[in-house]
Amino acid sequence: MSKVFQFKQFSVDQTNCGMKVNTDAAILGAIAENNDIREILEIGTGTGVVALMLAQRYSQAKIDAVEIDKAASLTADLNFRNSPYAQNITLIRSSFEDHFLSPAGKCYDLIISNPPYFVNSLRSEDPSKGLARHTDIVFFKNLITGSSAHLSPHGLLYLILPLDTAELVRNLLSPTTGLVVKKTIFIHSFPESKPYRCILVIGQGIQSSVVQKFVIYKTQNNYTEEYRQLLKDYLTIF
Repeated sequence: MSKVFQFKQFSVDQTNCGMKVNTDAAILGAIAENNDIREILEIGTGTGVVALMLAQRYSQAKIDAVEIDKAASLTADLNFRNSPYAQNITLIRSSFEDHFLSPAGKCYDLIISNPPYFVNSLRSEDPSKGLARHTDIVFFKNLITGSSAHLSPHGLLYLILPLDTAELVRNLLSPTTGLVVKKTIFIHSFPESKPYRCILVIGQGIQSSVVQKFVIYKTQNNYTEEYRQLLKDYLTIF
């Protein structure tokens, strides 16, 4: 299998990355949006695929892509430099906590993450996959606190999560964080299947009850029209 994933306007080398290009990342990168986006932060950029998708769509935005894993950061940096958007994306080899504490800390109109998704569970035997997939509750506490301090007044935080982790994140939101869930998007493999992921859209203001359903397949290997429309500007199969 090729280690390079070809998109319509850029390619993603996946060498040395614990988490390869996957459906979750593609949906997140295509679905995240906000008005007047000038500054974007991606936490845990991995291969860089989400940052590249956002750079394609928001050509005037500046993107900070944070990655703590050395091997993944080298791969992401290569992907950024080989893309048409090299001038718009800055790779930051750091934890997001340290980035939020940096003197040059700024506010973002969009913060986005496909974070580690096994909380307090057994770690993978593969160290790179372990770092990419596992975390604990402190990660999300720091993510919420840091995002609260670094979102612009109209800024939004997009997270794609398993349902149980999404509930954990909901419970971490409190009046002291100043953040609430504005929208929940449940992702289903098939129309009648249970959701396997959800996207939380978090921002300042009033809690919203907006809930959406997003379905990937009509039948086996037959994509829904909403999936085709969402990813037609990115995936070569459409």
